[in-house]
Amino acid sequence: MRPGSDGEHQIQRELGTVARADRFYEDQVRDRLNAKMREFTARQEMLFVSTADRKGECDSSFRAGPPGFIQVLDDKTVAYPEYRGNGVMASLGNIQENPHIGILMIDFARDRIGLHINGRARLVPDDLMRAAHPELPVDPVPGRRAQVWVEVTVVEAYIHCSKHIPRLVKAPLRAGAPAADGEQAWGTDDVKRKGGDYFGTAAQAREARRASARTEAEPSASPRSLPLQAPPELAEADRERWRREAERALTEARQRVSAEAPGAPGADQQGGFDGWFG
Repeated sequence: MRPGSDGEHQIQRELGTVARADRFYEDQVRDRLNAKMREFTARQEMLFVSTADRKGECDSSFRAGPPGFIQVLDDKTVAYPEYRGNGVMASLGNIQENPHIGILMIDFARDRIGLHINGRARLVPDDLMRAAHPELPVDPVPGRRAQVWVEVTVVEAYIHCSKHIPRLVKAPLRAGAPAADGEQAWGTDDVKRKGGDYFGTAAQAREARRASARTEAEPSASPRSLPLQAPPELAEADRERWRREAERALTEARQRVSAEAPGAPGADQQGGFDGWFG
């Protein structure tokens, strides 16, 4: 039986890539991790993970930790810890509904190569995982202590070729750098160290709430000034007034976000936080 989905097989036939795909399936796709794949996985510091809920709505996310945070339990099983995050639990919620998971690990610095692992995931509490695998390390950093583990049974493992992977080199941390640019703040709730409002969405949400509150606070016409049945044009006027107010608030929000962007005129240039990449 050929690896892959019916959909990819159909597209291969339509685009004439069946023979090329078959060579890749035969040479590269495995149902378990070989020795080199296990060694590669065990030294990675980050991964990209994709999940979907029961309706197929997808989520992609990023996970990172010190080398070895991805545990290779055997040639069919890997596990990674879920650290304290924003509390949304999107990936874990999807896994609860749909165990299918895709993992992509890329070595940008040394070998410039990637490894895909597709499989079935389950959530394992930290105490149960450690009872089953007492050799797991205990991390001294509170923000790197697992709240839960994602254990993945390997279904497919295959290479991500290097031809389009950029080579990246780790930059040393700058001496005396501000907190937002210093060492990683694992598990922090400090908004600045987590990136602040880099994309301006919180500012937009605040402005929308203010606009809504102003609209609700506007005095309405006195009941004595209205006939028993309000004329239709009054409702239309209310809608038009609300539209103008919303457009004004959105324009102000955009101007404020633009003024606060890193390096923009009016941005804080006195050492204050001006964005994660500032």
